[in-house]
Amino acid sequence: MQITDILNQLGGIQSMAKELGIDENQAASGAAALMPAILGGFKKQSQASGIEGLGGLLGKFGGADLLDDVLSSKPTNVNRGNDILGQIFGSKDVSRAVAQNASAKAGVDSSVLKKMLPMLTMMVSGVMSKQSANAEPAAKSGGMLGGLLGGLLGGKAGGAKKTGVSGLASLLDSDGDGNPLDDIMRLIGKA
Repeated sequence: MQITDILNQLGGIQSMAKELGIDENQAASGAAALMPAILGGFKKQSQASGIEGLGGLLGKFGGADLLDDVLSSKPTNVNRGNDILGQIFGSKDVSRAVAQNASAKAGVDSSVLKKMLPMLTMMVSGVMSKQSANAEPAAKSGGMLGGLLGGLLGGKAGGAKKTGVSGLASLLDSDGDGNPLDDIMRLIGKA
């Protein structure tokens, strides 16, 4: 199951659409266009600090509560989502470029996608944290989070390697250098 399907089942796509003042089809299209970059950023983070470091990062910014914040009826405070984006992308310029590139693919205005990006990041972080927290106590290690990240990215469940998550090179890291963001930036034309 794709992460966008999971978010749709949880009501995340609907919640974002309502908050952003767009229809659900636009929200789903925007989410699908933004998702590879977000998941690529998580992959890069897991390569840099290990899966345990990624789990610590998610916990530091709110863990499972991140998803609940976006799903609540209150306006989403996206500060934590922006903080996570800062960690996984490294700069606001990358976030802007990701939104611009996704706009061309999704047919949704880039200003809307810039607002959607931290919300979507919060939801993905929350889903990974919730799934990890619901795991068996013995499986709450990097292997569990690595498996979740691999599953969300379309890799094999439980497929964490020391250098990253398996099954992702062809999806996000086309040149195989271990950094999917340079490939995303090259696609955007800003590398």
